[in-house]
Parts: sequence; C-alpha cells; structure tokens
Amino acid sequence: MNEKLKIEPISNRNFEEFFHLITKLAEYEHLDPPDKGAKRRLKRDALSRRYFSAYLGRFEGQAAGYLIYFMTYSSFLAMPTLYIEDIFVLEEFRRKGIGTELFRFCVQKAKENGCGRIEWCVLTWNTPAIRFYEKQGGVRLDWYFYRMTGKQIDEFLSNR
Repeated sequence: MNEKLKIEPISNRNFEEFFHLITKLAEYEHLDPPDKGAKRRLKRDALSRRYFSAYLGRFEGQAAGYLIYFMTYSSFLAMPTLYIEDIFVLEEFRRKGIGTELFRFCVQKAKENGCGRIEWCVLTWNTPAIRFYEKQGGVRLDWYFYRMTGKQIDEFLSNR
C-alpha cells in the first residue's frame, strides 16, 4: 500500500476536486466535459451512491486521481460483477503507484461484494492504459461495445 495515498469517498467537501478530475479525463480522451446539468446530476448521484460508487485518490494531500465503479450481474456466473467506469490519474502523478492502488481498491471491493468478476473497457488508442491493465492481469476480450445515446433512444422509441 502506498502510504502517501489516501482514498476517500466523494462528499460535498471534495466534489469540486472530483469534478475537476473528470474534466481532465474528458480533455485527455478528447471528449466534451460534462455540462452544468450533467455536473448537477453527477453530484446528486455521487453523493447518493444509488447508481455508482466514487472515490478520490489524494497523494500527499493533493487530488491526484479518482475512480468510479458500479455493480452489474452475470447471468452465467450467477454472481455480481464490479464494473470499473473510470480510473484516472493526473499526468503529473502517474508512475507513483496511484493507479495500481486505485485498481487494488476496486479489486478489494469486488471481493467484499462477492463478485465473480471485474470488467472495464479501454479506448483502443490508449496504449498506456492497455499496458497498465494487462500488467495488473487483465485479459482483453473479443467483444464489441455498443451504445445508444438519448437522441438514438428517442428515435428508436418513436419509430416502433
């Protein structure tokens, strides 16, 4: 365990730091950051812990990274699955073991919750993340991920 790293749940006190890290991840992934409405929903949901669990990683007291995970379910294993939505560490804090500790934290939560597996996805161009997860023992699967956004959902429902 990295003694300089503290992992704390998201709260009113640290939400702005957490949100700043999310915007830095969006920047890294060349995506639009959450807008004001999304920020309000994110805060509501992070604090309620209804849909997901979120934690801030502090390295020597500074907000260095965060993680978000939630539970899904495997019909084949008949056990819960811990799904990692995000593990992100600011560039200036990388290579200090923070990502490894955040990942270890998720693994421990999976064990505590009786999960049969842990899953996540990585952008195909993000070779540092791919190397990181393979170093942790992660195995790439032969699955395609699909997505429908709000507009596509509305169109689907209106055309049926």
